[in-house]
Amino acid sequence: MSSKLPQRRSIRLANYDYSQIGLYFVTICCENRICRFGKIQNTDIVLNEAGRMINTEWNNLKKRFSNIELHNYIIMPNHFHGIIEITDVGIPLVGIRKTNGQPQGIAPTLGKILGAFKSITTVKYTHAVTQLGWEPYNQRIWQRNYYEHIIRDEKSHQNISDYITNNPYNWENDEYYI
Repeated sequence: MSSKLPQRRSIRLANYDYSQIGLYFVTICCENRICRFGKIQNTDIVLNEAGRMINTEWNNLKKRFSNIELHNYIIMPNHFHGIIEITDVGIPLVGIRKTNGQPQGIAPTLGKILGAFKSITTVKYTHAVTQLGWEPYNQRIWQRNYYEHIIRDEKSHQNISDYITNNPYNWENDEYYI
């Protein structure tokens, strides 16, 4: 008897190169939408230590990936929204180019960048659970995947930026509100 499990379907665009230059709106949710990063108070986000760590590590991504620019973002109690721009800094999309004798590698995809962010923040959160008494978690901090939207024009960029900015104000109506 064969018990085939359903195959997960990718939520990414088929045949789209997520390492190419562009602006991407991303959302990353906490596992089970547990509020780990702070609270909304008077329509403002008040980050706790975990939220401040998330903030630091998001901003540190620029040091790790020289081909990105970080735009508007918001850390919410149980999720994160941000706009990330993949830029051209001469990193090849395929192959390895040498600069000053050092291999430069292949341009990272959006998935690799967000995977690094989730990994780094999980390691730091885990360390803080054991060393600083942060709230323990069951299996994962973040949900398995992330949501993305390719920003294709200025109007879309402005609408998304406004959405990010107003997210704390609209918290009680947010789809991630618990």
